[in-house]
Amino acid sequence: MRYIEPLARLIAELGKLPSVGEKTAARYAYAILNSPDEEVEALIDAIRAVKRDVHFCKICGNYTENDVCDICATRDKSIICVVKEQRDIVALEKVKDFKGVYHVLGGVISPLEHIGPNDIRIKELLDRLDGVEEVILATNPDVEGEATAMYIARLIKPLGIKCTRIARGLPEGSLIEYADESTLSRALSSRIEL
Repeated sequence: MRYIEPLARLIAELGKLPSVGEKTAARYAYAILNSPDEEVEALIDAIRAVKRDVHFCKICGNYTENDVCDICATRDKSIICVVKEQRDIVALEKVKDFKGVYHVLGGVISPLEHIGPNDIRIKELLDRLDGVEEVILATNPDVEGEATAMYIARLIKPLGIKCTRIARGLPEGSLIEYADESTLSRALSSRIEL
């Protein structure tokens, strides 16, 4: 079916979102088109506000409205949990067991995608290690996540800092953000030293 130009443009833009195919994008577009003006304006305002007001924490790389996120400002800095992306922090925080701080790598080492150690925030992690007693590597249990964890462990262990990996409570190839709280809790409490 051929859509009129403004609707086709909206469908195309919505289709750029992750996991949104053309049919879903069309449903969203029609929902927006049929919504009251004030709801559409609220959606537009929310999108503008998140783009304007949310940025990276200058310490850990998490999303924040301030220079430093609430976690970095208030938590135990002697334990750093290293994650691939900001969504992983949200998943781990659901457990409510971890009292340390985080470090977001912003990706993982992936030679197939031409992503090397210098392309993610490993240097920034190493710059944070003064006074740190333990680094927990909580990258996804896939090939890239394991390779990244092993690379970081090789850099940290000679510094005399305890370096642990979350335990295998997560299925191989799964993503941390989709794990349930009890699995994440077991994985955190059963982490192993590398």
